[in-house]
Amino acid sequence: MLPRQPAKLLRLHFSEHDRFNGAPLYEAVADACRRLGIAGITVFRAVEGYGESAGMHTRRLLGHDQPMVATIVDTAENVGRLMPELAQMLDTGMIAISDVEMIRIEAHGPESGT
Repeated sequence: MLPRQPAKLLRLHFSEHDRFNGAPLYEAVADACRRLGIAGITVFRAVEGYGESAGMHTRRLLGHDQPMVATIVDTAENVGRLMPELAQMLDTGMIAISDVEMIRIEAHGPESGT
């Protein structure tokens, strides 16, 4: 059985047009995660959604501003180091935090025989 450890799952919800220091927000968040050594991040472009403003984010013929979701998984300690950076980056949006179990699977090198 693979070892499990407690972890946090963050889901950041924001808009495709959101920026931080001139860069797309999703790129800035991914860069911060990499810099802080966060275990992983995946960014998804959603089809449609809305948030606090109730303004629909969607792709239309004449323009688009699709919702984005960034999913981050790591230990509570590492997520705690990331949260102040995220708070500075997000003007609007939402962060959902869940307690999860994390299983790390590592590739076996040629010396291991697999």
